[in-house]
Amino acid sequence: MRFGISLLLAAGLLPAETYDLVIANGRVMDPASGLDAIRYVAISAGKIAAISDKSLAGKRVIDAKGLVVSPGFIDMHQHGQTEENYWLKARDGVTTALELEIGVEPVAKWYAERQGKAVVNYGASVSHVIARMGVMKDTGAWLPKDNAIKKVATAEERKAIRDRLDRGLAEGALGIGFGFGYTPAAGVEELLAMFEVAAKYKRPAYIHMRYGSLGEPGLPASLHEVFGYAAMTGAPLHIVHIGASSTTRFDVAMDLIARAKKHGIDVSMESYPYVAGMTRIETSIFDEGFQERLGLPYNKMLWVNTGEWLNEETFRKYRKQGGYVATFTNTEEMIRKNMAHPEIIVASDGILENGKGHPRVSGTYARVLGKYVREEKALPLMLALKKMTTMPAERLHLSNKGRLQVGKDADVTVFNPATVIDKSTFSNAALPSEGIPFVVVNGVVVVDNGKLVDGAKPGRAVTAQ
Repeated sequence: MRFGISLLLAAGLLPAETYDLVIANGRVMDPASGLDAIRYVAISAGKIAAISDKSLAGKRVIDAKGLVVSPGFIDMHQHGQTEENYWLKARDGVTTALELEIGVEPVAKWYAERQGKAVVNYGASVSHVIARMGVMKDTGAWLPKDNAIKKVATAEERKAIRDRLDRGLAEGALGIGFGFGYTPAAGVEELLAMFEVAAKYKRPAYIHMRYGSLGEPGLPASLHEVFGYAAMTGAPLHIVHIGASSTTRFDVAMDLIARAKKHGIDVSMESYPYVAGMTRIETSIFDEGFQERLGLPYNKMLWVNTGEWLNEETFRKYRKQGGYVATFTNTEEMIRKNMAHPEIIVASDGILENGKGHPRVSGTYARVLGKYVREEKALPLMLALKKMTTMPAERLHLSNKGRLQVGKDADVTVFNPATVIDKSTFSNAALPSEGIPFVVVNGVVVVDNGKLVDGAKPGRAVTAQ
């Protein structure tokens, strides 16, 4: 019977299968398999249903001639988890945006608040920082401001923090988020106990390291500290924004990380393609001595709300007030090294509030593809896509994401390699990227001919597997 149907199909006497969506004639690039060829990609029921060098029929057909068709980008470091942020992520080709560095707490409540309301896939780690703030009754809005910065935890407080982390991991959190630089009073006994929880669930510890890259004890001590916790507990380790944490000592950082990996430490790392970072000015990052630790004079600090460069007087004024400050500590040479390194994942560290923030929230992925791949030729296109798709999926054990293969989730980004570019700036961080005409999330087109599809909310929760 099957043989007879095949003959009828071949003779054109029966209609071919019609898929929900077909992306036709595009240059399909899948870093996981190495596929790089003109293909038809068929999507049905939220999954990749077929990839063929022959024409496929669809209820809708998108002609992608001259465009690259890739797995949707996975951002492991997206603080902004609001509709405003999600739409800009989609315009930048991101189909999955995860809050892993700082994380969230409580976890189940956070996931429930987003169910059915997100244009992209969402997920988070459970936050050591926020759990510590809650236990110690810190008054900070998001990052610690007082008690969680200064107070050494008692045995009872350590247990309370640990219980919150354990509960979050049981609820599906993707690991534990640590901000060592934001919780300087969290010592060895406390942090070792929290790493043990990560190891229990075999999920990564996402680390913002303790010290600035310059001065003493500096970068080597920061790395040695996190390697020690990983070695003692067996917890997987992910170092966030390694470029911003190492700046001009990037080569030193990569040498130390290579040595740690050689001796069995499970460590991955990420970076963003900008010379400036951004964080809240009232945090412990800017405690006394920060200029020497970070190599950061006042005139290299930008107050995000107004766009003004700071001096000592305005620094002290805004530190009392609280808010976001951009810090220009890196160089283009170091960023090119970060982007070209084959083991560094691309991640944005993005956040936007009422249109104000860092341009990385809107432009990270288009910037890598436009500036560093096309214009500067710092790395080949396939490697860039691997750093945006396959590598984060593998770090998170997301077997159905980061791959453009039959049976996988239909998260797809279609971009023009000749025109893709970031447009956001520090004066207008909410400008969307250009040259990404189509984005598909779980089989639903959310960016259509460069425009957002009103009401599209196909994003799903990403939890530990």
